[in-house]
Amino acid sequence: MFNIRSINFPGNLSEAISRVRTNVAYFRMNYAVIVLLILFLSLLWKPISLIVFVVMMAAWLFLYFLRDEPLVVFNRTIADRVVLIVLGVLTIVFLFLTDATLNILVSLLIGAVVVLVHASLRRTDDLYDEESGLMTGPSSSS
Repeated sequence: MFNIRSINFPGNLSEAISRVRTNVAYFRMNYAVIVLLILFLSLLWKPISLIVFVVMMAAWLFLYFLRDEPLVVFNRTIADRVVLIVLGVLTIVFLFLTDATLNILVSLLIGAVVVLVHASLRRTDDLYDEESGLMTGPSSSS
């Protein structure tokens, strides 16, 4: 849950960049949900765009959020990062085709700011790695 002690300002720019890299890798799914929620809220007044977004959200749920096993296409395993990038690009392209450009750009900018602020302020020395069962920190993360 939320722990106020896990938030503090980085000492310098290189520490901030290191935190962003570690936190983006660790909180990737949470950040995707936050950006998609902000995008959804910005499209409430554009019904066609909202319909396209709901269809794409179904694809997100099926292909990214609710999967327990890796995605396999033509006997090749697709990495989560690739699925995230492809779904993100397709969502943006399809939404741009619905003439909601300003809404999309503003919501993506707001989402990026929220993600970067959290990723730079969140300390990385108390993150738990479920796969190895170890706490990750600046020295053990890549």
